[in-house]
Amino acid sequence: MRELDLLVKVGQLKDNIGRERQFQPMNSKVAIRPPLEKRESRLMPIGKALQRQNLVGGLWMIMAMACFAVEDVFVKAASSSVPVSYVLIMFGAGGALVFAGAAISRGESLFNKQVVSRPMLIRAVFEMIGRLFYVLAIAYTPLSSVTAILQTTPIIVVAGAALIFRERVGWQRWTAIIVGMVGVLFILRPATDSFTTLSILAVIGTMGFAGRDLASRAAPASLSTSMLGLYGFLAILAAGILFSIWEGAQFALPGISAMMLIIAAVFCGVLAYVGLMKAMRTGEVSAVTPFRYCRILFGISFGVILFEEKLDTAMLTGCGLIVASGLYIMLLSKRLGRVA
Repeated sequence: MRELDLLVKVGQLKDNIGRERQFQPMNSKVAIRPPLEKRESRLMPIGKALQRQNLVGGLWMIMAMACFAVEDVFVKAASSSVPVSYVLIMFGAGGALVFAGAAISRGESLFNKQVVSRPMLIRAVFEMIGRLFYVLAIAYTPLSSVTAILQTTPIIVVAGAALIFRERVGWQRWTAIIVGMVGVLFILRPATDSFTTLSILAVIGTMGFAGRDLASRAAPASLSTSMLGLYGFLAILAAGILFSIWEGAQFALPGISAMMLIIAAVFCGVLAYVGLMKAMRTGEVSAVTPFRYCRILFGISFGVILFEEKLDTAMLTGCGLIVASGLYIMLLSKRLGRVA
């Protein structure tokens, strides 16, 4: 009986070993799943790397917004002694030369038939409208309010995407859009004596930039950022030429100081554009994009310090509503992306 029991146990042991070998890979040892602690420790370097990328992307975004704000300062200073049309012409020509050089250095052709596609033509029209009225707003209205109103561009883009591209926008994001528009009304104060028709310039410019961003979504994906930048600045040049014809300004070379201001504005604009592209390509978009609202801090600071602009409760309330609604829309979009 003992021998029989022993043979049965040996047979069971062989069967168990056979089953285990069926689940083992050829010429390998038994795969043992590591403990949960070890698996989490392996994921920690990946998480730290992503955090580092988000930090670098955020710093690029802050740098870009600072350069945009400094560009606005130079444009406002130059427009005090030079017609706005001249500022647009020289700014557009300078930026176009920079991006044309960048495209040539990469071996890209400066023209192809996709440049004159319908989305690109629509983009150029909105670029002209946005830049023209934005520069007019910078020249004739407070820099702080213009900068704050400009931050509603992403909010308007969300509304435009729902109306034009039929993207789904729930009641929560529509509520945030309305709150952002209320913030604009706080800044404009249309029912008070401080409101002027010039205050609408920033709103029209913002609408133009929002239309440009919406058209960029439909632009051919094969066009590089250098080509988009090149034809964006060419649109600014065209806007300056058309506006100079409309206002009947006689051409005259600006002074050295005004020329240096415009060159500095071009330099800051190109740096800002490069920084923005670096930011959006480094880290997570949802982690990097909120830093764009630091432009309000730069714009208000420069307006108060350099141009002696005054702030009040309505202005600060409007800025707060715009920033809060924009951040809330981004948070909802991130959640919806995770659900999808």
